[in-house]
Amino acid sequence: MLRSKSILPYLVLSCLILHVKGLNLNDRCSSPNGVSGRCVHLRGCPPLRDIYTKPVVTYQESSFLSDSRCGMDGRIPLVCCVSPDLDTSTSAPAGETCGVDYSERIWGGNETDLDEFPWTALIRYRRANGVLTFNCGGSLINSRYVITAAHCFNERAGFQVAGVRLGEHTISNEGKDCKETECADVPVDRNIEKITVHEDYDANSKNQLNDIALVRMDRDVPSSHYIQPICLPTQESLNSRNIIGHRLTAAGWGRTETGDPSDTKLKVVLEITEPNDCSTVYKPAGIVISDRQLCAGGEKGKDTCTGDSGGPLMQRVGTRWVLYGIVSFGPKLCARKGIPGVYTNVAKYIDWIESNMEV
Repeated sequence: MLRSKSILPYLVLSCLILHVKGLNLNDRCSSPNGVSGRCVHLRGCPPLRDIYTKPVVTYQESSFLSDSRCGMDGRIPLVCCVSPDLDTSTSAPAGETCGVDYSERIWGGNETDLDEFPWTALIRYRRANGVLTFNCGGSLINSRYVITAAHCFNERAGFQVAGVRLGEHTISNEGKDCKETECADVPVDRNIEKITVHEDYDANSKNQLNDIALVRMDRDVPSSHYIQPICLPTQESLNSRNIIGHRLTAAGWGRTETGDPSDTKLKVVLEITEPNDCSTVYKPAGIVISDRQLCAGGEKGKDTCTGDSGGPLMQRVGTRWVLYGIVSFGPKLCARKGIPGVYTNVAKYIDWIESNMEV
């Protein structure tokens, strides 16, 4: 029997809140039909969210959704989610949970929520006059490592790498960032223990091949709604995916259409372009695009830009976000129609990443 959406979802949500199992966020769980899954927020589980948002739902669907409850995250109900697109048992780096986005500008982009893309990092630099500034981004891939672009560590006159910040949203705010009734945790700063730049990266090459680096922090960072690692495409099903034509998301604090860096974390959706088309665009400048690189964008008014370097180009696969690109380079004038940005293709560097990460 069909029931109206206007009543049933509220009843289902009430059941989720009132009758829950004792699991925590991201714990393993079993769905009502016995399939292994993860205990996540309803909004982070497309199959169950689709049921909840349908105009009409059957009694069986309502029961399945209610029986999928597995725990609470504070006052937020959790459901046991099964995704055929991502095997969470092997997707996390170093055995950790990854790619979990708890949220419901970049050039032409939109401001993120406080807890959106909790793996985004900022690389801090100290100028010759002692002033601290953020000039590059990065992505947390486990509790000790941030992955970024090799060119972020080129020797620059008057610049010295000074550390990493995680859990940031609005740079100018000291202490907690708040939006409406929600406040984030205080951002976490860490010193750098070691920087590993790809051994074949050539800072003087126009092609900027192997533009990838690992930053080992001096100690672990805590896990929270605002600090979480992103998944790497380590599985064959993720590593070999053809994402040409797919729309991926970039995030960072780089220069916007105003000409100044953004004070708040921004996001923008960019389409992965055909490699041949990208090569044609850059060939007149003497730049050769490799299969170890991705091109994305080319839509007027939407792009990554100066200051976004090293930041993530990512896609949601199932219930998790996966890192596919690292911001590398693009046209001097950002967000020009027909000229995509170039990103390091993370899938081509999994062996290098794993072999250069210390325990």
